Amino acid sequence: MSGPFGIRCAEKNKISLATLLTGLVSLSVALTLTILLLASYHSNKESLFETTFALNYSAATKMSHSIDSLFQSMRAGLAYTGARLSAGDLSDSQEMQRQLEALRLGSHYFNSIAVVDETGLVRGVEPPSVGTTGLHIATEATKEALAVKKSYISKPYYSATGRLIVFMSEPLFDKDGIYRGFIGGSLYLQENNILNMMFGMHNLNSDGSYFYVVSSNGYLLFHPDKSRIGDDINANLIVQKVLRGESGYDQVTNSQGITFLAGYSPVLENGWGVVVQSPIDVVYDELNRNIRAILLYTLAPFAVLMIAAIWLARRLARPFVSLADLAGRLGRGERIVLPEAKHHWNREADLLTQTITLALSDLQKQTEQLAHAAMTDSLTGLTNRRTFESIMTQWTEEQYSFALIVMDIDRFKSINDTYGHQAGDEILKHLARVVTSSVGPHDICCRYGGEEFVVLLPLATAPEALITAERIRTAFETRENPLGIPITISSGIAHYPSHAESADMLFQRADHALYRAKESGKNRTIVAD
Repeated sequence: MSGPFGIRCAEKNKISLATLLTGLVSLSVALTLTILLLASYHSNKESLFETTFALNYSAATKMSHSIDSLFQSMRAGLAYTGARLSAGDLSDSQEMQRQLEALRLGSHYFNSIAVVDETGLVRGVEPPSVGTTGLHIATEATKEALAVKKSYISKPYYSATGRLIVFMSEPLFDKDGIYRGFIGGSLYLQENNILNMMFGMHNLNSDGSYFYVVSSNGYLLFHPDKSRIGDDINANLIVQKVLRGESGYDQVTNSQGITFLAGYSPVLENGWGVVVQSPIDVVYDELNRNIRAILLYTLAPFAVLMIAAIWLARRLARPFVSLADLAGRLGRGERIVLPEAKHHWNREADLLTQTITLALSDLQKQTEQLAHAAMTDSLTGLTNRRTFESIMTQWTEEQYSFALIVMDIDRFKSINDTYGHQAGDEILKHLARVVTSSVGPHDICCRYGGEEFVVLLPLATAPEALITAERIRTAFETRENPLGIPITISSGIAHYPSHAESADMLFQRADHALYRAKESGKNRTIVAD
């Protein structure tokens, strides 16, 4: 087809420069936003996984140490009472009963305690309601205890009364070294026992996290679901690792098909294992909340930027559109009036190139600044105030125990006034290095603002936080600083939930303790009342 009509049809099938530039800018903005969200997603996912693994592993390690210490104390209690009985007359049933009652009621370690002689005859039992005094007992556990003639702990077994029991014993020797039997204590695993007293109130969190204890042969000894106590869980890969004496963390899927992030640690004293685990869905829920928050904060600036870029693209294309219109009118044979000659072609092309480059450069800078400002303090490289407040709020909402240290450089204003702000910045960076080198790998160091720094210590008590704060204070006071003059810090400490039930109140308590440290002469650490 030819003629003016054919020319107009061909023009309609072409993409205008304004549309092309608008599409290019819109695509660039959309791709940048997508890349930002994907990068944030993967970064947050990795961070949340590492944090959950670290917290669960730390909790498992502390619990295993607690159980280890408990069983050492239980053995010591049996051994002490056994020594007193061996020194006397085992036929004195009244004295024996007093000793057994004192051990059971004084320590609450065992549900029942018995003295068995070398023939397997029960000489005494506490409480008497067990009813085995004067009987010969022939369970596998007692046979093994009599045979080994040394400290003994059984695997879980069902007694003649139908109870699921763990039994431990200490041998009895008379003054001539002759074996006289043993004193043994029993834990009723499916009833109230010392493990329930230690951990029963904290074994299931609102987010689905919980822990369990497994015996040396792979049977559940402690679990939030009491109906599962005694189950064989040897098929669990985490259980296999912890029973081999390994400790660490891993991702595991349980028998119900639920995936968990688990930390595990063995109990050296008895060969048991402790596993602390959190549902992976909880981590993904938190991850999705973070991404939605990032999207919420970035969507409006990106929308404004896109609108401005589209307007600018159309404005830059206007000279080319005018030229195309003139060419089209000329092609249709119309008489045209040429506008005054202007050197707008090269200038507009250069301006368009520079502006698009500048827009994309600004967009990238804004993205980098947004990601960087959202996490760190630009001067010290520590976590910034926004991230600190987010973490502390999250921990208090989850009722996660931690300690807070708030510290401030003493007489920092006089340093700035005397040596200048640049010197003051060097002191701030020096303090950041001292704090980072003085805390544990899981502690979080932050610059709160000005010369004020904070440290979050997960699972730490107030006395432990005091030790850490004093270590920081001493290191800062004694290490050579960039100015070579004596500079000190003061610190305030508060513990959640001991000192406050909310993040704001906790910070106020720590800040007030810091104020008291300042008022008391500076260069000291005070714990909140």
